[in-house]
Amino acid sequence: MTVHHGKSSATQETTLRLDDGEIRVHQDGPREAPALLLIHGTGVSARSWEPILPLLTGSHRVLRIDLLGCGRSARPDGASYAVPDQARRAGEALDRLGVEHAVVVGHSSGGVVATSLTEQRPGLVTAVVLVNTGPDMAAYVAKEPGIRVASWAELTDDQVRQAISNGFRPGYEIPQAFVDQFRDVDFGVFAATSQAIRAYLDERSLPDRLAPLGKPLLALFGEEDSRWRPSSANDYRAVPGATIAMLPATGHSPLIEDPPGTAAPLLAFTANHRGR
Repeated sequence: MTVHHGKSSATQETTLRLDDGEIRVHQDGPREAPALLLIHGTGVSARSWEPILPLLTGSHRVLRIDLLGCGRSARPDGASYAVPDQARRAGEALDRLGVEHAVVVGHSSGGVVATSLTEQRPGLVTAVVLVNTGPDMAAYVAKEPGIRVASWAELTDDQVRQAISNGFRPGYEIPQAFVDQFRDVDFGVFAATSQAIRAYLDERSLPDRLAPLGKPLLALFGEEDSRWRPSSANDYRAVPGATIAMLPATGHSPLIEDPPGTAAPLLAFTANHRGR
């Protein structure tokens, strides 16, 4: 295990050498506080949580992982990007760091990985928070931008913003930091991850998977999501005791578009369902 300190002295970056690749983990907040694991969506990294991070670290030990193939984690040849494998790695990372219980939060396809982790490790996951995670592929409404991989590096920042615009509410000015994350996308990993997410959702919907597990669930959904039909959030009512919260004036990425409005229901939920 190699430890690096990031730009902020409060952030500890750790590289964990797992059997099938190195995973980068970022830790913030008091180490003795309840654990909160944040899992990013397709095409980005743990950096996508940075806008909301300061609102969470006062009450939680916040762990953000770069899934294999993303951010500063390894991109090994022949790696599996199947959802259960990504979830397994997340669980192994928590084991290595001595985390016995955690509330797991996933944004977009990160919520699919969070669900798989809950299936595999119900003793580890205290509660689940899904942020703009579609319940099944029938809820997916996005139109693909149709950009050729070969031309990606030649796009201007504004062209990149246009290509990823459905990840945000209409008219939202996408931050440069998010544009930079997308410029670093490995399109092989992106394609494999997208196929893996689709396969997992086609096999069984997330509400069907979560319902028998008995875990507290919070489903947050931006009311102006252009990737997943916002009304599909109601499908999570099939999970006993689930809480559904619609976030006004936000699109697919409320953690970036409106950090305070997203943090408020998340923290209210975690106050009752703490990891350790």
